[in-house]
This record gives sequence, structure tokens and C-alpha cells, in this order.
Amino acid sequence: MGIFDRFKSNKAAQEKTKGMSDAAEKKVNEKTGNKYESQVDQAQQKAEGAMGMDRDRPEQP
Repeated sequence: MGIFDRFKSNKAAQEKTKGMSDAAEKKVNEKTGNKYESQVDQAQQKAEGAMGMDRDRPEQP
């Protein structure tokens, strides 16, 4: 079992990571004056998807 497999099964870690991801997105958008908002959002979605945290997909039991 790899590190990402353990992460994908740890809901508490995923929730914490979502919060940090949102904070990072907000800070980057703040620093750039929302000039690159769509690109930042796409990067956030791609990074979260790679970690198995797709927000558009319903939670798995």
C-alpha cells in the first residue's frame, strides 16, 4: 500500500488538505489580483484529482 493509497482512505487528511488547497488558491488569486483565476482553479482541480480528491465526484463509502 503506497502513501497515496493511505491518503485516499484517510478522510480527515483529505478535509485538512482541501482547506489548505483552498487557502493557497485564495492567496495566489489575491497576489495576482484574480488575473489568473481560471488557471489557478484548473491547477487546483488537477492537483486534487491526482490525490483522489475530486470535488465533483460524490464521496465514496
